[in-house]
Amino acid sequence: MKTKCVRLYGQNDLRLGTVELPEIKDDEILVKVISDSICMSSYKAAMQGSNHKRVPDDIAENPVIIGHEFCGEIVKVGSRWADQFKAGEKFGIQPAIDYYGTLRTPGYAFPYMGGDTQYAVIIPEVMEQNCLLHYGADEFFYGSLSEPLSCIIGTFHAQYHTKLGCYTHEMGIVEGGNMAILAGAGPMGLGAIDYAIHCDRKPGMLVVTDIDQARLDRAASIYTVEDAAANGVKLVYLNTSGEDPVGKLMALTDNKGYNDVLVFAPVAPVIEQGDKILAFDGCLNFFAGPTNPNLSAMFNFYNVHYAAHHLVGTSGGNTSDMIEALDMIAAGKLHPAGMITHVGGLNSVAETTLNLPKIPGGKKLVYTHIDMPMTAISDFAEKGKDDPMFAALAEICDRHNGLWSGEAEKYLLAHAKEI
Repeated sequence: MKTKCVRLYGQNDLRLGTVELPEIKDDEILVKVISDSICMSSYKAAMQGSNHKRVPDDIAENPVIIGHEFCGEIVKVGSRWADQFKAGEKFGIQPAIDYYGTLRTPGYAFPYMGGDTQYAVIIPEVMEQNCLLHYGADEFFYGSLSEPLSCIIGTFHAQYHTKLGCYTHEMGIVEGGNMAILAGAGPMGLGAIDYAIHCDRKPGMLVVTDIDQARLDRAASIYTVEDAAANGVKLVYLNTSGEDPVGKLMALTDNKGYNDVLVFAPVAPVIEQGDKILAFDGCLNFFAGPTNPNLSAMFNFYNVHYAAHHLVGTSGGNTSDMIEALDMIAAGKLHPAGMITHVGGLNSVAETTLNLPKIPGGKKLVYTHIDMPMTAISDFAEKGKDDPMFAALAEICDRHNGLWSGEAEKYLLAHAKEI
C-alpha cells in the first residue's frame, strides 16, 4: 500500500512524498498513524542528518521517516502477535528501543516506521521489548503527548535522597516537600506541573518560575492554584525577572530551601539559581536538553560535601514511565492539552520541523491525514473570518479555555481537507 510521509534525506533536507509500504511479515504490525507531535529532537536530527547518532549513514539513498511522538490505530497484525494486539485498537509507542545495541529508534532510523506518515510498519523489536503500548483514551493527541510526558515522569522518578549515615538512595521526590520548577512555564514545564499536582507522590509546595509574565499567566489559567490545593499542593507562580530571585524563592520556604529542583532551561544562570536554593539533601535535576556540548555552570561543591546536595540529569523516559502516562491519561488524571499551541497537517511537517526554534509557543501537533498549514490556536479566530472550519475550531477551543481538546480533534478530522 502507498503512504504519504515526510522523510529525511540529509542535513536540512526533509521532503514530503509517497512511499510504497511492503506487505507486513508474520512478526510485524501495520498501523495507521493519526497524530504526531513535533519534538525538538527531530529538529536536531534534521539539522545534523547522518552526523546524528541515531540517524544511519545512507539516508541519501535510503531516507528515513521522521517523528517519534505518534499515536493511532492498529490496522493489521502479523500472526506472531495475534494474541496480544487486535486490528482497530488504539496504540501508543515508546520509541526508545534498543535496536540490537544501537541507538536506532523510530523517527530517526527506519524507512517504514515513524510518526510523520499516514501508515507505518512496526518491526518485531518494538513488540519484543514491550514498546508498542495499548492505549485506552479517546483522544489521539493525548497519546502523542504520552512520550514527552514519559520524559517528565522519568525525571520525577530519577530524583533521589538519602538519610544521614545511610548510603541507600531513596528514589523519587520528597513527598510533601518543597519543589521548584525553574523556567517552568513552557510546554514541558506545563506537563511537569500537571503531573506534580495529580500524581500519587506529590510535593507539599510547588513553585513554578519564569521571566515571562504572559507565560506564567497562561500556565496559571490552565493549572490553577485552586485545583492544586484541592489535590493537596500549594502552587505558587513566581516571576524571577526582577531583583534577587534567589531571595524571593528562599523566602517562600522560610529560607529552608527546596528538596527537589527541576531546571527546564539550558541556561547557566538558571542552573546556578537552582543550586543556590537547594535544601539539605536537596536534589537538582537538569532536565533541559542543551544544544551546546560545552554548556557549563558553577555548582557549589562545598554544599555537595557538607549539605548533601545531589545533581542528576535525565534524558527521556522508559517504557514504564510511558505506561504510567497512558494509564493516567486514560483515567482522566492528566490533562496535557496545555502543552499544545499549534496544529497542522502532514504538509506542514517539513517546514515546521526545520524552523522549530523560530516558532514561538509550545508543542506543534500534526494530524497526518490532513492538509493544513501549521496554525497557532490563538490565530484560529482570525483565520475563521475567511474559513468556516477555523471559525468552528476557534469556538470549540474558546469553550475549552483556549486549549486543544478531544472535541476539536474530532471536528478537525471530520472537516479538514485530506492530504
